[in-house]
Amino acid sequence: METRQVGCSGLRVSRLGLGTMTWGRDTPAENAHALLEMFCEAGGTLIDTAAAYGAGDAERIVGKLVRELGNRDEVVIATKAGFVIRDGKRIVDTSRRALLRDLDGSLRRLQSDYIDLWQIHAWGKAPVEESLDAIDYAVSTGRVRYAGVSNFVGWQTAQAATWQRAFPGRTPVTSAQVEYSLLARRAEVEVLPAVRAFGMGFFPWSPLGRGVLTGQYRNATPRGSRAATDHFAWFVEPWRCGGRGSRSRRAGSSPTSGRFALGTRRSWHHSSTARRAYRWPAGTDPGYRRADVATRDRLGARRCFRRTKCSAVELSTCRHSNDLATDPRIPGAISVAP
Repeated sequence: METRQVGCSGLRVSRLGLGTMTWGRDTPAENAHALLEMFCEAGGTLIDTAAAYGAGDAERIVGKLVRELGNRDEVVIATKAGFVIRDGKRIVDTSRRALLRDLDGSLRRLQSDYIDLWQIHAWGKAPVEESLDAIDYAVSTGRVRYAGVSNFVGWQTAQAATWQRAFPGRTPVTSAQVEYSLLARRAEVEVLPAVRAFGMGFFPWSPLGRGVLTGQYRNATPRGSRAATDHFAWFVEPWRCGGRGSRSRRAGSSPTSGRFALGTRRSWHHSSTARRAYRWPAGTDPGYRRADVATRDRLGARRCFRRTKCSAVELSTCRHSNDLATDPRIPGAISVAP
């Protein structure tokens, strides 16, 4: 699998990343083992997780599996801190105390003495200089190699990067991670320009529109899908018809009008729906991989995360997007699409 440099840093990661948001909850350990083994055998190195995923269970599974596979030096573990779910409520705490506490917990669960890429999970109420000081301390003590931010808007990204550049010896902000897909394109307004200006790497999450671009929700809610669960229905709803669904309705229009056709679900990895969605304009490229590729290659994106609940068969199909290139007509069509 091709690797890419993360911004202007010396860090290199595989072009596709393996997400773990559902590990420990919807994805049991035995399935996770098959996914990680297949991913690594294909040349994948980037594993994305967070202290908040599965209340820490995702990190526990990653740590256990990486130790069993014996490839800690070959993989790049990216995790996040400062975000937790307590009693069903999402809480952001980016104070130095909370971040370093999360770091200690992550290292313990991951069974590692260092983290390759440590990211602040969200913008919080603590002064940004306090949050960034925690990053400097973590790097200076050898527990973190590189640092990034996640879910920051444009001005927040720029402020964090500027603060770290203001004094020699501070840890540079290496990367930014936000939602980005053919349905969620707000990152193009300010985040991507900030990323370019500061020489950062960019990690888009949910490149398949939280699963909507697979076409599986066109006519119904499939059993076992995210939308069928109480804990993830809210996550999918914004891109489905009936939620903030005007975008999903637009996504269901004819591909010849410069939009997507999503269709009905058959088997997920052979969906005619997604085949139409990823051929924009119409062509001969296979499957739902096209949207991953379009996101991956759009505006210099450094990474294309697959943070989905998927089987080994689905991952096998998806990983072949590494061999696909974006038709040069597609970026232009995306830019002018209503």
